[in-house]
Amino acid sequence: MRSTIARPLAEFLMQQNIEASPAWEFINGTARQKTMPTLYHSRLQRNLVNWINQNTDLYEAIQELRCIISPISPVPDLAVIAIDRLPQTDGPFEGAPDWVIEIRSPDQSILDLQNKILHCLTNGTQLAWLIDIQREQIWVWQADELPIVYAGTDILPGLAGLPNINVAAVIAMTLQR
Repeated sequence: MRSTIARPLAEFLMQQNIEASPAWEFINGTARQKTMPTLYHSRLQRNLVNWINQNTDLYEAIQELRCIISPISPVPDLAVIAIDRLPQTDGPFEGAPDWVIEIRSPDQSILDLQNKILHCLTNGTQLAWLIDIQREQIWVWQADELPIVYAGTDILPGLAGLPNINVAAVIAMTLQR
């Protein structure tokens, strides 16, 4: 069972254990440790990062990057950020990624993931995917639009410069070694 502790964001960010695996997030005034990923979750995360980074020079996909989007500190499964927005120093990313990708684990609340995504979207994120491996669906938000649920051979929206990919190809990444 994960413990939850309410405290201000600045105090949370000074804690020593927040980068432990799995990382801790600070959402709605509460510190909560992320769910430990499963095999398929981990494969999908790795394979999506590789696919994005191999297909664009405009953005970089990064796994488990702490973001500071006051008053919260999410750690998206994938944060995709324009190269010219990446800092030259190490540390958390200040601001919302251009594209947030969350992969739902079986015991994760869809509502919690959606709330995290909505906070990112209201603070500058252009595109968000919420991947549900078990249902083989991907919820997609673009800017101020309501989410659209994609499945099967539906082509997914992506950032400029990336080739088209469909839901089936993304879900198949869970089996790629």
